[in-house]
Amino acid sequence: MSARPPLPPFTRETALRKARLAEDAWNSRDPQRVALAYTEDSIWRNRAEFFQGRAAIVEFLTRKWAKELDYKLIKELWAFDGNRIAVRFQYEWHGADGQWFRSYGNELWEFNDEGLMRRREASINDVPIVASERKFLWESDGPRPADWPGLTELGL
Repeated sequence: MSARPPLPPFTRETALRKARLAEDAWNSRDPQRVALAYTEDSIWRNRAEFFQGRAAIVEFLTRKWAKELDYKLIKELWAFDGNRIAVRFQYEWHGADGQWFRSYGNELWEFNDEGLMRRREASINDVPIVASERKFLWESDGPRPADWPGLTELGL
């Protein structure tokens, strides 16, 4: 597999870019596309689920986005060092019953020399919200517009 820039060791600028690329990919809600950012044997912890490998990532994301409808995500760089990045994130979604949620979380990422993520650990909590409390209201599916505020600017 070819390199996936930006590559470690990360600078502030490249860590910010890596976090935004991850956000954009996840906002595509395309499990195959997202999985390409991870090593073939990537190790994941997502909430209470533990799994390994791209096929498991695709299966997990397919299941996730079948449940978490109209998913929109914002990630914010928290820290970085060498080949590791920490981000905080929030996303909004609703279930089939129409109940909206804002999910709050932190991720720890570790990358190989080619810029592929070999480890992802995510802790996430869901908070029910009413539709009027939503803040991620950009019109289109897909990436957050470049001029849309981040978490800090939104007061989150």
